[in-house]
Amino acid sequence: MRIAVTGSNGLIGSALVRDLQADGHDVVRLVRRAPARHGEALWDPAGGYVDPGGLAGCQAVVHLAGAGVGDHRWTAAYKREIRDSRVLGTATIARAVAAMEQPPAVLVSGSAVGYYGDTADRTVDEDAPAGEGFLPSVCVEWEAAAAPARAAGIRTVFARTGLVVSAEGGAWGKLFPLFRAGLGGRLGNGRQYWSHISMHDEVAALRHLIDTPDLAGPVNLTAPEPLTNREVTAAMGRVLRRPAVFAVPAPAMRLVLGEFAHDVLGSQRVRPTRLLESGFVFRDPDIDASIRAALAGQA
Repeated sequence: MRIAVTGSNGLIGSALVRDLQADGHDVVRLVRRAPARHGEALWDPAGGYVDPGGLAGCQAVVHLAGAGVGDHRWTAAYKREIRDSRVLGTATIARAVAAMEQPPAVLVSGSAVGYYGDTADRTVDEDAPAGEGFLPSVCVEWEAAAAPARAAGIRTVFARTGLVVSAEGGAWGKLFPLFRAGLGGRLGNGRQYWSHISMHDEVAALRHLIDTPDLAGPVNLTAPEPLTNREVTAAMGRVLRRPAVFAVPAPAMRLVLGEFAHDVLGSQRVRPTRLLESGFVFRDPDIDASIRAALAGQA
């Protein structure tokens, strides 16, 4: 297949591109600078432009671009960047594929379990409504921006991804050095649920979304059973064979992270109902396997 990917230099996108290319697929990386090598094509999410040549002949488009939620303190300007990078980028891609004479069969558009907000200890799946707060509102607009593709009859799937267990980056990438140094521990009271997924299963799930014609709309990309932060902390200590006795008090997190601390301390108990019902099989269903895979660099 010929597949276009945005966010191809990001944590998930780069792993997806490697996996697709290893299986012989022709991958077009949509980049926001002048293309510098074969297989790259220009797109400008803020300006609403995508090089038509980059999309031509693509059977699938995977849209993963967006500013990192935890990369900077949430100033008003950075919150705007988080929202605009997702909403404007998705609208640009959706309009571009909708305008094609021969559009791709599927658009897999990134989203997040942040859609559900703080669910406390209540289990939710794809049928649950959006939560309240900044991230849920961003996710709602993010997904709504794909409307042109859906209106054009393109199968559109929203990959609501959880916390990806990776030593290479993302939220988990910041945890590994702390736990290796014996400084890891629970965040706040540790009772908040974390919906996680290994990098291998994240990539495999994205490919499953591409290849499964019956899947459209929101699909949660999380391991079958979410765990509490306390349980995750214990697993990290167990697998890394390090003590995990420290705890970061909630007030300290609010001081350091500002508004983002609300989401870090919040609870999201999310199940991948539609993924499981569609026949997807997890290689790393439990947290210990996910952590070991991350340490071994198994994407």
